[in-house]
Amino acid sequence: MAFNQNDRFQGRSRAEHMSPAEAHAAGIDVGLRKYMLSVYNYMAGGVALTGAVAYLAANTPAILNLLYSVGADGRVGPSGLGYLVMFAPLAFILVMNFGLNKMSASTLQMVFWAFAATMGLSLSHIFLTYTGVSITRVFFISAASFAGLSLYGYTTKKDLSGFGSFLIMGLIGIIIASIVNIFLASSALQFVISVVGVLVFAGLTAYDTQKIKSIYSITDGAEVMAKKSIMGAVNLYLDFVNLFMMLLQLFGNRE
Repeated sequence: MAFNQNDRFQGRSRAEHMSPAEAHAAGIDVGLRKYMLSVYNYMAGGVALTGAVAYLAANTPAILNLLYSVGADGRVGPSGLGYLVMFAPLAFILVMNFGLNKMSASTLQMVFWAFAATMGLSLSHIFLTYTGVSITRVFFISAASFAGLSLYGYTTKKDLSGFGSFLIMGLIGIIIASIVNIFLASSALQFVISVVGVLVFAGLTAYDTQKIKSIYSITDGAEVMAKKSIMGAVNLYLDFVNLFMMLLQLFGNRE
């Protein structure tokens, strides 16, 4: 007990003798950790919700019948509603980005959860395409890779902003190539897209983490802090989901 009392006394003594600059830096450090923890909690919650909805949809015949249909050639593909659900997440992203200043933090949070749930519906097809074992394996590979890359982005002293333009260009290239491959259905092109996609989203994970960290400010109010946390989580969520999908296309075992 005497040691604890002395330790607390020394802690108070150090705090009392801190310069204003040191006190400010200490406040930033504590606030930054709390802010980043909030970002990761939202991101992890979104991923968990997406996975749960995807699994539930894939194992509910009524939902499958709404989202998918069997063509004349016997292949299963998205129905009209399925295509709507497939592109709906993009609408949510646009709403969150362009409506950020008008929405309250609580409204933005509800939109985020709706976005994650819709993503789950749009990704339900993976449980029809790949084995459950390979999905689980690739998920944990993705999670470990994401954790390492995000930790690097958070701790590195190197400025990663210079890589941003190259990563965005790579992302645009992936989107264009993916649209083209819808019509070509080329397995070779899909392989190239997946390999490049892994590299791009690995880079974006570190880049976005550093960017999210850099926009933190100790002067932010609770409302602004909550909005920054949610939008930061959206960026990391998209990095993780896309990294997972690219790895699944490379290493997933098909049914």
